[in-house]
Amino acid sequence: MPRRTATMLASTLMLIALLCAGVLIKVPYSEMSPGPTVNTLGDHGGEPVLQISGHKTYPTTGHLNMTTVRVTSADYNMNIAEAVYGWLAHDNIVVPHDTLYPNGKTEQQSSQENAEEFSQSQESAKVAALKELDIPVKSQVVVSTVFKDSPAEGKLHAGDVIRKVDGTPVKEMADVAKLVTKRKAGQEVVFSVVPVKEAAAAEKAGKEPTRTDEIKITTQKAEDDGRAVVGIKAGTDHTFPFTIDIKLADVGGPSAGLMFALGIVDKLTPNDLTGGNFVAGTGTIEDNGKVGPIGGIGMKTVGARAKGAKYFLTPKDNCATAAKDVPDGLTLVKVDTIDDAVDSLNDIRKGDTADLPQCTAKK
Repeated sequence: MPRRTATMLASTLMLIALLCAGVLIKVPYSEMSPGPTVNTLGDHGGEPVLQISGHKTYPTTGHLNMTTVRVTSADYNMNIAEAVYGWLAHDNIVVPHDTLYPNGKTEQQSSQENAEEFSQSQESAKVAALKELDIPVKSQVVVSTVFKDSPAEGKLHAGDVIRKVDGTPVKEMADVAKLVTKRKAGQEVVFSVVPVKEAAAAEKAGKEPTRTDEIKITTQKAEDDGRAVVGIKAGTDHTFPFTIDIKLADVGGPSAGLMFALGIVDKLTPNDLTGGNFVAGTGTIEDNGKVGPIGGIGMKTVGARAKGAKYFLTPKDNCATAAKDVPDGLTLVKVDTIDDAVDSLNDIRKGDTADLPQCTAKK
């Protein structure tokens, strides 16, 4: 066989071997890419995203789009070829599998966690929006979860309202852990609670509950640091003066909180927040209106611009990362609270954009 032919044959076989290896050899990576973006002021799946009844609402224009990131599933096995393509693609990011699914987390566990975070973000968005508008919201600390085989199992129940711990009034959910850990493991702690059924009946009747039970629980040692625990997770339950429903399926995680809150504010105020502009954004939201950072900021700005957004409300702590690669035609507006976001939207509506607080690559 001529040397040239042999060389070509060897090169061809080598190429085939490399291609096969690229397809067959799996690597422990996952991929992130821009996901859907939805206007919180508009419709999705044939119905309004935000549905408010029992309070006057006002017409809105423009967009206040929440943004998402699409990720590969927990059981997806990426091959070398896909990883290389992802590394080279501008709009995708390849990350270690454990970044998205730590400690062997399954697809079902991740979906459940995302659903819980999404539900909590909706509640916080409602609270933050109404507080922004000085509309009172009644809040109370409740038992969120009772862990199996814990001292509290059978004594406390999810939904019980916690009034006091060892005689000290509970105002915030963090108070519960602080008061319990004042005890030593093995000591008794007393919870003053309104049973969940009593609390629900009173709320339905529009009255204050009259029954409070004193529940004695013997603490045990926490496995990680030995502190006293009773085996519950406290949460906050809110009672709103009118109905606010957020209708958006197939979305998880807490990162839409800011945009939901702004959508609610827009619908409840006569001033059109956007002035017809296309604004997108992201960020978690706390009950007090504080905006928190999220993951996948680069994917979200790309997705927002592709849909037509001109302004992107960016959590302060994500600004430096987002500013390193800004899609053409998109202005990144830095926000730290819902107040910041509303002020910036008012400026955008009026066309006063020269002094908008913009993101820079420096922290």
